[in-house]
Amino acid sequence: MARVVAILLAVVVAATASASLLAPAAAELTRVEHPPKTEGSLNILAVGDWGRRGQFNQTLVAEQMGVVGEKLDIDFVISTGDNIYDDGIANTSDPLFKECFTNIYTSQSLQKPWYIVLGNHDYTGNALAQQDPAIREVDSRYLAVAKSFIVNSEIADFFLVDTSPFYLKYWNSSKYDWRNVAPRDTYIETLLKDLDDALTQSEAPWKIVVGHHPISSGCEHGNTTELQQLLRPILEAFYFPRLRHHLF
Repeated sequence: MARVVAILLAVVVAATASASLLAPAAAELTRVEHPPKTEGSLNILAVGDWGRRGQFNQTLVAEQMGVVGEKLDIDFVISTGDNIYDDGIANTSDPLFKECFTNIYTSQSLQKPWYIVLGNHDYTGNALAQQDPAIREVDSRYLAVAKSFIVNSEIADFFLVDTSPFYLKYWNSSKYDWRNVAPRDTYIETLLKDLDDALTQSEAPWKIVVGHHPISSGCEHGNTTELQQLLRPILEAFYFPRLRHHLF
C-alpha cells in the first residue's frame, strides 16, 4: 500500500527580501521569486504522492502538515509529483482536482503557494492541464508554472526538474501525454543545458534540486539509470526524490 510522503524542511539564514512573483531566469528556466521573511528565515514543507481523494493516509498527513506548518510559519510547499492518482486530471475543471487538493489541504497554515512538479501519474492524464493558468482560478495556491522551473528565495534556489521524460520505459506506452515534450532527446538535451546554466549562474547560498524520481535508491523501485547517466553529472545541489512511498 502506497503511503503519502512528507518531507519537512526548515532553513534559517540571514537574507534580505525583495521581488516580484515571476521573472526571467538567467538561463531559459522560468524563475519564480519568493523572498524569505524579513528576518531572513525560510521554512517550507514538501510532499509527494498525495492525490488520493483523502485515502491512503492523505488526510492524516495533511492534518499533520497543517500542525507543523503553523508551528514553523511556513513560506510555501513543494510538491514532488504524482499530484493526482491514478491518471492525473482530464482538464482544468476535473472534480478530481478539488477532491485531491483543495478539499484536503484546508489548514490555514497550508494556504500558501504550492510549487508543483509533475510525476509519472500526472503524465498519464492531461499533463498540460496542471500547468494551465486556468487551474489557478480553481485554486490559486497551485503553481505548476512550467514543467521545470526555479523558485528563488534569496536564501536558496529550488530547481524543480521534470524527471518523467528521462524514463525510457514510459515512452513505450501510448498512455503518456508527451505534448510539448516530444521528441525526448531534444527535450532532455535542452533541459539539462538550461539546468546546468542556471545552477552555474545561481548566487544563492543553497541550491536544491527537486524531482519526482530518485537518482539512487535502495527501495523497491531501485535506481533510475537514465538520471544517473544524464542528470547526476551536472548536479551541484541537493536532490530530493519522491518515488519511495515512505516518510523520511
